[in-house]
Amino acid sequence: MSGFVGKDKDIVFRQLLEYKSFTYSYLVADPDTKEAILIDPVIETVPRDSKIVKDLGLTLKYAINTHVHADHITGTGFLKKQFPTCKSAISAASKADADIKLKEGDKLTFGKYELEVRSTPGHTNGCITYVWHEKEMAFTGDALLVRGCGRTDFQEGSSETLYNSVHSKIFSLPPNYTLYPAHDYTGQTSTTVEEEKMMNPRLTKSKEEFVKIMKELNLPYPKQIDKALPANLVCGLYNLPEEFSKS
Repeated sequence: MSGFVGKDKDIVFRQLLEYKSFTYSYLVADPDTKEAILIDPVIETVPRDSKIVKDLGLTLKYAINTHVHADHITGTGFLKKQFPTCKSAISAASKADADIKLKEGDKLTFGKYELEVRSTPGHTNGCITYVWHEKEMAFTGDALLVRGCGRTDFQEGSSETLYNSVHSKIFSLPPNYTLYPAHDYTGQTSTTVEEEKMMNPRLTKSKEEFVKIMKELNLPYPKQIDKALPANLVCGLYNLPEEFSKS
């Protein structure tokens, strides 16, 4: 696989965009054992992601979510149809169906690597951040975005909880760690712990100021929430469009 792994010869890493909801999915793998994990897959892009996994000769060990998404249907259930040995995983606190219910401190191994699970609720009760210490990366879901954060006005959201989660579980990582969000709406792909601690316009404020900012956002109701939430509580396998339910 030496020609597929890029400049970091000991890992496979792909950041993949679903452009309708501006969702980032992440494929990480050990090129020696071929074991792979796909983070936050989207159902519409499962054919693309499956092809990449097969083209690279990988074994998809886990398809995992950072939380129960409200803006798209997860691809984990569809991926399990494509890769029968693949296991789905999500936070136990989310109350969603999955093969593995994750909690604080759990580890997901793939080859010689592992992702550490950190509970980062606030956007939802079940938000988690996956930390890849060996490569100084963290996948923050909607808890922390580039110069922003997830909304807290629905789906068990709490501004106070989110503020505490980011400061205690993400900002406590080494300053050079690269952070990869679940979304970005301005074309940015990543940030660092130090950048966000210094420049995030919301989370650099006091907790009281942060709560006020979040309360005054007045965001519109998510377009996909009524379809996405019930589907994502059952691994994305609920009232699927015909093209997916027959696959």
